[in-house]
Amino acid sequence: MALQLWETLKEAIVAYTGLSAPTFFTLLAVLIAFYYVVSSLFGSSDQNTHARSRNFVPEMEPLKPPVQLGEISEEELKAYDGSDAEKPLLMAIKGQIYDISQSRMFYGPGGPYALFAGKDASRALAKMSFEEKDLTGDISGLGPFELDALQDWEYKFMTKYVKVGTVQKTVPATEGEAQSSAEPSESTSGDAEADASKKPTEDGPSDASKKTTEDGPSETPAVKSDETPSNVDAVIE
Repeated sequence: MALQLWETLKEAIVAYTGLSAPTFFTLLAVLIAFYYVVSSLFGSSDQNTHARSRNFVPEMEPLKPPVQLGEISEEELKAYDGSDAEKPLLMAIKGQIYDISQSRMFYGPGGPYALFAGKDASRALAKMSFEEKDLTGDISGLGPFELDALQDWEYKFMTKYVKVGTVQKTVPATEGEAQSSAEPSESTSGDAEADASKKPTEDGPSDASKKTTEDGPSETPAVKSDETPSNVDAVIE
């Protein structure tokens, strides 16, 4: 059975290739050896290339633990916009400051949201605005839809990032001046009342009391009664 198959195979090789069976198998062996030699050459170069590329990949440094800053001003917050790699990357929403260093690729220099870093961008997030005038924590005048959008942003930051401080609130200049002007007026009125209460004592007795003392006893004559002792004696006589 095996001999019949071998004879049939040889006849097929001769019929389809025109080569004898030994010549055909020798040529086949040479082609296989050539394929392995070429693939080993190109395969090793590809492996070396991948190894070199892995060596050139920079290793990500571990993030530093968040540092609590407490209450800082908006001017101090600007120093944490990512320009200094040694400082954490911070951003504030509704006065609450969060450490967003883990998302430096989005909020750091060159990122799509880099202009929000180092600022309280509540208004810009609520309006989905990238304009400089909206990079503020003032959310007055926003509509319900915008306030809902801001609430979603705040919830996202609360669940993803660590809160490290708050933005110091600034008192408007007009309000501060009104308070300062009101305090002197109150003190002035109080001093005037105190002076008024002290004046009678310092000036001495009033004019009416002085006049009575200077004039002496009253000069009004006493009314003479009709029932004097002389009249009584006359009636008895």
